[in-house]
Amino acid sequence: MDYSQYSKDALILLIKQLERLNIELLKENDDELSYAWTGSLGRWYLDFSSGYVVFNAQKVLALGYTLDEIPYPTPYTFFTNLVHPDDYMKTMKSMRDNMNNITPVYEVEYRIKAKDGSWKWFYDRGLVSQRDENNNATFAAGIVFDITNKKEEEFNILKESQKFEQSSLTDALTGIMNRRAILDELSKRMNRHIYNFEHLSIIMIDIDDFKLINDKFGHIKGDKVLVEITQKITEAIRGFDTVGRYGGEEFLVILPNTDLRNAHKASERIRLNIEKALFEEVGKITISAGYVEYKNESMDELIDLADKNLYKAKNAGKNRVYGNLQK
Repeated sequence: MDYSQYSKDALILLIKQLERLNIELLKENDDELSYAWTGSLGRWYLDFSSGYVVFNAQKVLALGYTLDEIPYPTPYTFFTNLVHPDDYMKTMKSMRDNMNNITPVYEVEYRIKAKDGSWKWFYDRGLVSQRDENNNATFAAGIVFDITNKKEEEFNILKESQKFEQSSLTDALTGIMNRRAILDELSKRMNRHIYNFEHLSIIMIDIDDFKLINDKFGHIKGDKVLVEITQKITEAIRGFDTVGRYGGEEFLVILPNTDLRNAHKASERIRLNIEKALFEEVGKITISAGYVEYKNESMDELIDLADKNLYKAKNAGKNRVYGNLQK
């Protein structure tokens, strides 16, 4: 390095920076920063007076750069400008909190852009190791790890877990919520009703004479009917309503922000949408439904009320809906 063009002040500043770096190198075994972990890209040292950072070559090589492509001396902004926008603020906050003695160490995971435009995951840990007489940060040291593979493994595990969770909450035949999921959803809606005083109603639906369909056309055809009935129910409800398969041929529909009168209208809309449909081979199919508005009963009591109304509809001749409006 040719220092002949440096001014006296610039040389003094450089000497002070080198002195601080030398002090840090003599403390290399600091327990706060000593890690034996795969993926280590080595240490970094940041001088706050200049804003320049010294680092192991592996850090830039991991990003796909050669040392010739990195400005020298290297401002720390060269790296911070590559941090993912979604991770930038938390990364800077972690650094500032350590500078201001709010936290004992700077520790953060962030995405950083490689030369080819891809994103690497780094785990960065460091601390302000030198301060001036006014307790202002003058020097920081840290260690950085490439945790891209670890993050990819975590992402894959999370994705598989989400798939499993989704499958455990989805009825395999119809693709809508299964009994467990629809009851969980009803519990959430009931809690929301208690706090927000919103109207809440439910509908219990049963396919009329479904056993005869299975006996006459077989269970495969019966399964197809269940899928088609699900589609017809979904067509007739609003986007924020929820339908789940409660039992074999029973469906539970949750109607948020819906009073008893509108629950009656929704039940009729579903019934008519199925009544007017023509099912392949089977022909006409009807449903019966019982609806009820939630009035702070327990979940079991609420479902029991809807179920009783359903059977009143059945006993009245099927292909009809029944609720407390008929009292």
